[in-house]
Amino acid sequence: MASEMATTVDANWWRGAVIYQIYPRSFQDTTGDGLGDIRGITERLPHVASLGVDAIWLSPFFTSPMADMGYDVSDYCNVDPMFGTLADFDEMMEEAHRLGLKVIIDQVISHTSDRHPWFIESRSSRTNPKADWYVWADPKPDGTAPTNWLSIFGGPGWEWDGVRKQYYMHNFLISQPDLNFHNPEVQDAMLDTVRFWLDRGVDGFRLDTVNYYFHDKQLRNNPPMVYDTEGAGMETDTNPYSMQNHLYDKTQPENIEFLKRLRSLLDSYEARATVGEVGDGPRSLNTLALYTTGNDKLHMCYTFDFLGPAFDASYIRNVMTTVADTVSNGWVCWAFSNHDVIRHVTRFIEAPEEQDRVAKLSITLLSVLRGSICLYQGEELGLTEAELEFEDLRDPYGIRFWPAFKGRDGCRTPMVWEAQAPHAGFTTGSKTWLPVPTDHASRAVDAHEAMPDSVLNHYRATLAFRKAHAALIDGDMTFLDTNQDLLAFVREKRGEKLLFVFNLTRQPQDFTLPTRLGDVLPVDLPGFTSRIEAGVAKLDALDVFCARL
Repeated sequence: MASEMATTVDANWWRGAVIYQIYPRSFQDTTGDGLGDIRGITERLPHVASLGVDAIWLSPFFTSPMADMGYDVSDYCNVDPMFGTLADFDEMMEEAHRLGLKVIIDQVISHTSDRHPWFIESRSSRTNPKADWYVWADPKPDGTAPTNWLSIFGGPGWEWDGVRKQYYMHNFLISQPDLNFHNPEVQDAMLDTVRFWLDRGVDGFRLDTVNYYFHDKQLRNNPPMVYDTEGAGMETDTNPYSMQNHLYDKTQPENIEFLKRLRSLLDSYEARATVGEVGDGPRSLNTLALYTTGNDKLHMCYTFDFLGPAFDASYIRNVMTTVADTVSNGWVCWAFSNHDVIRHVTRFIEAPEEQDRVAKLSITLLSVLRGSICLYQGEELGLTEAELEFEDLRDPYGIRFWPAFKGRDGCRTPMVWEAQAPHAGFTTGSKTWLPVPTDHASRAVDAHEAMPDSVLNHYRATLAFRKAHAALIDGDMTFLDTNQDLLAFVREKRGEKLLFVFNLTRQPQDFTLPTRLGDVLPVDLPGFTSRIEAGVAKLDALDVFCARL
């Protein structure tokens, strides 16, 4: 079936695509154990399709000890029993394709679980066939770690192993040892795992921590660097990790050739795509450019630039113009929320009564920027970040840095489907793996369905508007000069020109329309009315003006 579908799909389907991220353990439980599963995803795919998205992205469902919720893989070619079986996955794929949805899966290949057979063999001696499959190094003469590299999840980036009498590198948890991509056998093995899923018919891969694959072979120390963490996403000023300039523990030049190998593999199949996650601090957009230009590496990448607290015209314009200046023929995938950051409605609102307005304005903005976009489950309901007690936390990152940083569980709580059902319809069991907040349950899918002006119906209408205009899929984007706190730009393709002016402030704003634009015909966007008075676009607080030129 997969090969039949591929022949009918545009190879560039990913360019301008809308991708809906599903966090499997929080989407839908069909067994009553309080954990989401693949059959639950299949059951709820009609909801996803009703939004008008093009693809789904599944966070990891592979066999795993779940120390980092599946981002610690012990078998890349199987489904963890908590999520179901490979047969369940195949049925989910069939239903997704029937509904016109592509399927993108998470590939976590920078590291494995310490329970992966490869690591068990590697740590057993210094002479076994996989001895060099992970990053091992001798201690310094005083017994300390080989370098000053740190783990994102706290503490040193090295762990002592008493069997080999060496340290191994881990960018994340101690139980997530880093693979040694300088070893060609490791590259071959990881490409084989990608091939397994390609043969199974998946349409693409989201590549976790794509700039973390290689380390500096000389094991040089990172120099210090304290930078402004605004917009930094997971990296916070509560974590010493952000105090280093990460020149040597990630983003190494050798990564380029591996990405070319990966792209060559995908190009041997029809209509497949990659989206890479780039976490590289202030260098992220430059790294994104390196990884996406030339049509021989990644199809597109996303960074954490829009996953922080900034939601103002100057910041968004600066990011977009930097991309335009830096990424020549590459492609970007934008998101305001995902499984690693505080939900964007919480980050962007200044008062509770703004919740729906900000949720609607956010998707409207995201839908008209140049690039592909990712939506995160529940944002179509305008969900805010859940406030959890310490005893409810499951995220090792949050547990480590509590209370200064509460971790990522607040955005990972179960999806809410039925406002009046126990656990909002997520499970028939007695308990959920994370609590379902009461205020989330009141915003369940069925409650939104009954309201024409709900956030959910706004998402559907907005994504339909995007799909109806080719200029918004992959058209050019030109910013207009303004000395006001407004974001003004034109999207254009094949003679269609659309003007957008966003007022992200809490005060009404006027925008004097430049005479060089010629005739300006107001266009009402879903949920927003465009008004002109005497050559001036009138905008309320948290508003958008649209016109055809």
